[in-house]
Amino acid sequence: MSDLIDSPIEGENAPEFSVSEISGALKRTIEGAFGRVRVRGEVGRVMLARSGHLYFDVKDDRSVIAAVSWKGQVSRLSMMPEEGMEVVVTGKLTTFGSQSKYQINVDDVTVAGEGALMAMLEKRKKALAAEGLFAEERKRPLPYLPEIIGVVTSPSGAVIRDILHRLRDRFPRKVLIWPVAVQGEQCAPQVTRAIEGFNRLTPGGAMPRPDLLIVARGGGSIEDLWGFNEEIVARAAAASEIPLISAVGHETDTTLIDFVSDRRAPTPTAAAELAVPVRLDLLAWVDEQGARLTRAMGNAVGQRGQRLRDVARALPRAEALLQTPRQRLDEASDRLPRALVAGVQQRKVTLSQTSGSLRASTLRRIIEGKREALYRRSDRLRTDALEREIDRRKDRIDDLHRRLEDAYLRRIRLQQDKLAGLERMRQTLGYHATLERGYAVVRGDGALVKTAKAAKKAQVLEIEFADGKFTPGGPATAAPKKPAKPKDTPEQGSLF
Repeated sequence: MSDLIDSPIEGENAPEFSVSEISGALKRTIEGAFGRVRVRGEVGRVMLARSGHLYFDVKDDRSVIAAVSWKGQVSRLSMMPEEGMEVVVTGKLTTFGSQSKYQINVDDVTVAGEGALMAMLEKRKKALAAEGLFAEERKRPLPYLPEIIGVVTSPSGAVIRDILHRLRDRFPRKVLIWPVAVQGEQCAPQVTRAIEGFNRLTPGGAMPRPDLLIVARGGGSIEDLWGFNEEIVARAAAASEIPLISAVGHETDTTLIDFVSDRRAPTPTAAAELAVPVRLDLLAWVDEQGARLTRAMGNAVGQRGQRLRDVARALPRAEALLQTPRQRLDEASDRLPRALVAGVQQRKVTLSQTSGSLRASTLRRIIEGKREALYRRSDRLRTDALEREIDRRKDRIDDLHRRLEDAYLRRIRLQQDKLAGLERMRQTLGYHATLERGYAVVRGDGALVKTAKAAKKAQVLEIEFADGKFTPGGPATAAPKKPAKPKDTPEQGSLF
């Protein structure tokens, strides 16, 4: 380095170096000053490249050193570093000029203790496992073919493009994306709100509720993925009523949400493959099952037809089965006329024998006795029936007479009551009842006098009181007597 940084010649500018010269000088300086070193720290990001080289970080709370083990060194390491482990790495400091950074070439790794993050993660994992959130019996099966899939991820990353591309290739479905931060301080609260928000949607509403959830993120260091190790995210995933697939990081990355989710996918693309079947495979399977069903039905029908033909060959012919019955029928037909004739002859002989044993006089006496008994019963039957009919008619006539008499008397009493009421009304409405209360009727010259003027003009005045009429200057006349009330008429009060 001292050879390159010589004092410039007087009168000339400072010397010019190429980038490679400066990079080489720095490389020689660092390797010469430090040589082989041992570094203690926590393993961060770990990546095994396709070439076989192993890249990882060694860090503490303030700084990070990049570490690399070449393919030949990886096979000789005493242990493979894992993210979060506290280790002591041994190697040689060097530089990587292409990226202007320094790194340590590690040829040995030993465990120094659990890292702080891993210890915290292990503590949370044990607490949640004790509550039963990792139990297999509480995990729900995934729907075979969900109508709507909800995805919780960053809308700008390659993850959502991979998921949509895989769904489109396998079986296109409707996808609802809830954008969240997938690392940093806002990651855990936003992912929690997204899971809870999807569960609060109403099935069949304006914003339909998904049938399946996918929480996805690409790979990264344990610090990048730490949001998915937070307890609030794990509890939200465990409480989700919608089946949930976790696809956080790469296959080697494990977070708390992976333990509480219903299924864990090694990558976001694998999550899409778990979510839906392959449409073409499904159609091919349906076609294959239909073909198998058709073949099975054809084979079953063919086997039963062959079995029927085999059984039919073992059966005798219809002509052979009918030969014996036909022969028996012919023999019976021949015997039947002779049997009928013989039966009639035998019954004639029996009838003659029976009739001969009976005498005409005996039959006559029996008939006469039966006839007399019949006459006696018919006479008695007629007399008893007539008497019963007469008694029944008499009872009916008596009943009708009684009912008619009652109706007649009720009618008479009703008319008498009505007549008496009319009489009382007549007397009440007449002026004589008014005279009983102290009034009088004045007539002049035979006409009713209503005013004093008319009374002065009258030649003869007549005054009628309740007990009679009076003419000034003449004799008084008694009032006519009221008709007596009928004795049987009940007393009834005035209607007014």
